[in-house]
Amino acid sequence: MKPSRIELEEAGLFRYRIRKSINSDMRTDGLLFLSPELLASFRADESPSQVANVATLPGIVGNSLAMPDVHWGYGFPIGGVAAFDRETGVISPGGVGYDINCGVNLTRTSLTMSEIKPQIEKLINTIFARVPAGVGRGGGLQITKPDFDKMLESGAQWATRRGVATAEDVAHMEDGGCLSWANPDKVSARARERGFDQVGTLGAGNHFIELQVVQQIFDEKVAAAFGLFENQVCIMCHSGSRGFGYQVCTEYLPMMDKAAQKYGISLPDRQLACAPLTSSEGESYLAAMACAANFAFVNRLALRRGAMDSIADVLGFDTDSERCGFGLVYDVCHNIAKFEKHTVDGKQKTVCVHRKGATRSLPAGHPDVPLAYRHVGQPVLIPGDMGRASWVLVGTESAMTESFGSAPHGAGRLLSRHQGAKLMRGEDVREKLEKQGIIVQARSRATLAEEQPDVYKNVDEVVRVAEGAGLARLVARLKPLGGIKG
Repeated sequence: MKPSRIELEEAGLFRYRIRKSINSDMRTDGLLFLSPELLASFRADESPSQVANVATLPGIVGNSLAMPDVHWGYGFPIGGVAAFDRETGVISPGGVGYDINCGVNLTRTSLTMSEIKPQIEKLINTIFARVPAGVGRGGGLQITKPDFDKMLESGAQWATRRGVATAEDVAHMEDGGCLSWANPDKVSARARERGFDQVGTLGAGNHFIELQVVQQIFDEKVAAAFGLFENQVCIMCHSGSRGFGYQVCTEYLPMMDKAAQKYGISLPDRQLACAPLTSSEGESYLAAMACAANFAFVNRLALRRGAMDSIADVLGFDTDSERCGFGLVYDVCHNIAKFEKHTVDGKQKTVCVHRKGATRSLPAGHPDVPLAYRHVGQPVLIPGDMGRASWVLVGTESAMTESFGSAPHGAGRLLSRHQGAKLMRGEDVREKLEKQGIIVQARSRATLAEEQPDVYKNVDEVVRVAEGAGLARLVARLKPLGGIKG
């Protein structure tokens, strides 16, 4: 990947701008939330060009945005955010990604570090044995084919009927764990075939289930509202829509490519294939995308349930007992496009917000924040790598005006998987983490090499920029104790 030559100018604290004057096709500026430390890696690939390319799409409102964890992706950069007018704008699968609704959930417990420390290795091994993980792995939650479509339609509500989640869990999920406009008729038989046996499976790459401990609290009031305290053990699950979402994206990209030509949309990059939001093609993709998002919501709930059952079994408790004290803090989407109300040029309007490698960040009082948290704001979950930390933040008013209510979704990749494999062998990664007191399991040693901490940016720096730019506010830092990878 060649370094970008696009000119950036400083635009305030942790802000850089790409002026639309550099390209006559750009309809708006690019605005990047970065520190000088993160700027070097941003310039190292073509993601600045991708930010500029997104700014050429019809109906874009506000700026073409890049979060602090930004890096090169398909069409949109990963860490890219853009909003489009409902009537004149477009929907682009490249602005959502192949892994539709890849996201994270965080579960608190009543357990403390001292209580589980002697059992960490056994806990990780038990989760690893119970939860199917890896490329193409099936054998997760058993579902009949007629029931599969019901799951695609109702998401987390379906999970409550199967006993995988509770009504309280659903109340602590983005959009209640269901995008209501899902329509299984817009999903192919091939996509169903790929996804049918993958609900409750982890997948490979950067997906994980981790045991973490709350290392430090930065905001006592908000932490208390989220049910977090120092030395508390938590579970974090990171996964998405597996082969199902990948197939949905794969099949709709050629349709969108034809639609762009049909509607006379000129594209600087064919990976930005798109269709008007009001077109039949655009509406069909949104309906299929919502099915994949609902799949992912259920998948994370099933993974979480597998981890909770494993912990309860090892410790000799009932999963639903007060002694375990399991409670879903929140579940957030990372790769999604949704209609939301935002203020644009002083007027409130409905826009379609694409977040690709970005998470929602809503302030106190916002009607889409769960009732239990509405007095403080929405939890913002930012996972890091296997060896450093993950963060809980809370949404802010300034995120609404600066980034369409968006914040970074993680550390952001610094090196490719191929480059990571050359840095250190998988077994050496495992041994290095064990010396730090972190137990990891993976289906292959190659995964450990490709996902080692050094292939990621420092999540603490990403979070520092997010807070400094006003995109979210610090609540708690969580340290990994151990985890599983596909």
